[in-house]
Amino acid sequence: MTQTRVWLSSYPAGVPADIDASQYDSLVSLMEESFSKYADRTAYSFMGHNIGYQETDVKSQALAAYFQSLGLEKGDRVAVMMPNVPQYPVAVAAILRAGLVVVNVNPLYTPRELEHQLKDSGAKAIVIIENFALTLQKCIANTQVKHIVMCAMGDMLSLPKGALVNFVVRHVKKMVPDHAIPGAVKFKHALARGQQAAFVKPVVHADDIAVLQYTGGTTGVSKGAVLLHRNVIANLLQSEAWNDPVMKRVPAHEQPTSVCALPLYHIFAFTVNMMLGMRTGGKNILIPNPRDLPAVLSELSKHTFHSFPAVNTLFNGLAHHPDFGKVNWSNLKVSVGGGMAVTSAVAALWLEKTGCPICEGYGLSETSPSASCNPTTSAQFTGTIGVPLPSTYMKLLDDDGQEVTELGQAGEIAIKGPQVMAGYWQRPDETARCMTLDGYFKSGDIGIRDALGFFKIVDRKKDMILVSGFNVYPNDVEETVSMCPGVMECAAVGVPDEKTGEAVKLVIVKKDLELTEDKVREYCRANMTGYKQPKVIEFKTELPKTAVGKILRRELRDAPK
Repeated sequence: MTQTRVWLSSYPAGVPADIDASQYDSLVSLMEESFSKYADRTAYSFMGHNIGYQETDVKSQALAAYFQSLGLEKGDRVAVMMPNVPQYPVAVAAILRAGLVVVNVNPLYTPRELEHQLKDSGAKAIVIIENFALTLQKCIANTQVKHIVMCAMGDMLSLPKGALVNFVVRHVKKMVPDHAIPGAVKFKHALARGQQAAFVKPVVHADDIAVLQYTGGTTGVSKGAVLLHRNVIANLLQSEAWNDPVMKRVPAHEQPTSVCALPLYHIFAFTVNMMLGMRTGGKNILIPNPRDLPAVLSELSKHTFHSFPAVNTLFNGLAHHPDFGKVNWSNLKVSVGGGMAVTSAVAALWLEKTGCPICEGYGLSETSPSASCNPTTSAQFTGTIGVPLPSTYMKLLDDDGQEVTELGQAGEIAIKGPQVMAGYWQRPDETARCMTLDGYFKSGDIGIRDALGFFKIVDRKKDMILVSGFNVYPNDVEETVSMCPGVMECAAVGVPDEKTGEAVKLVIVKKDLELTEDKVREYCRANMTGYKQPKVIEFKTELPKTAVGKILRRELRDAPK
């Protein structure tokens, strides 16, 4: 590698420049090591019930045997469509142990979106929670899916609690629409059948596909990023090395514990919560619905926890909630922000309220996901995405694909490392479009770099607003306006304008009801150059977001006038 890694000088003491991903030949060997090593520990806490490593081991092997009994063969794809419930890690471990491929599915998909993903992946089976069975019913006939394992919310809770939870979910909260899917097998029945079947352990290699991770689809049709076993292994080892300086501070008698509020079907939580948790013998507190802030805070008030990966909107929502003080935040060692830009206003509030700074990182589905992060030992928020992780190289490219070497000059962020995907599933044209000849993945994000190797995103290529020939980056506008007194959160998008080509439209959620358009404009005039100032200001009660909490700028852009 010819590139000089200037950022290594910014690494905390003890963090290696490179990691050795070859120590495991697959995720299966990593999981089986942990199942044995930590057999007596709790792996997941869910609705007041603990699920141990041993239980996860036994049930995942039974489910793996069940998949094999159906005639599924190595390399076949199995979709998983569930929120954060303990059946999810059991299903993932089972799929991987049987030599199959996990297809992560967002449970909030519409039938059209689900159909696309099932057809595109060629999934032959699906493990789904009954709450979303109606969605599957509406599209299954158009897919290759032949086998359905149906889960219920309380399946892995002890009696009578499990039965009570299922009754409440179905009949009191009415969260399970009527559905009819002939041939669907209940999760517990699948386990029972699997226990009677012989499990034949397949040979799984580092270069076998572990996960098809579909990209958000905010830019068009959703594509499956092909993540090999070695990609995910590399990324969880990179994350472990990166978190180590602060996680070493966890007292020896306490089990390392993470809050798992981000959905496990999203690659951030998949790698950094579930897989890293397994590697370190940690416990994950499973939060099935992170939007229900009172329930999240009520659950967290019962636990000691050390790590909290989240997105800006979740940090912000929790910090503003009246129940925030009921939780003991004093054991928190690392708060990792990812998925979208963390604003300095939210970072300042979080630090004030918890004493633990948000350590912003960056990554994509295509990079398993983590590519860069701020040092976990940082005492303050930097407003950057940090430096590349061990074994990772990043550079900036201009429109001609040439490296931008001038400090402070913007270019497209390109990433190279063992966590970068093998390509897009069955889309060689798309793969070729996003990879350079020397093996870098082109992120589509525009960034700058400083002398110490810290990168800062100025925006997505597609989100940039062109006002009278000037580039306006929405993140820049949002960052500024989020500091305006009375603003809870905001989003900036470009809208057509006769005079300037495009103009800035600003959508705000108020924290203070007294906030007016005039006050915002006054603040913008004081803090932003003329062409960046919003031409249109709208107030809304909430911003449209993906399930992960990313603001959907496209929806704001396309909203009827």
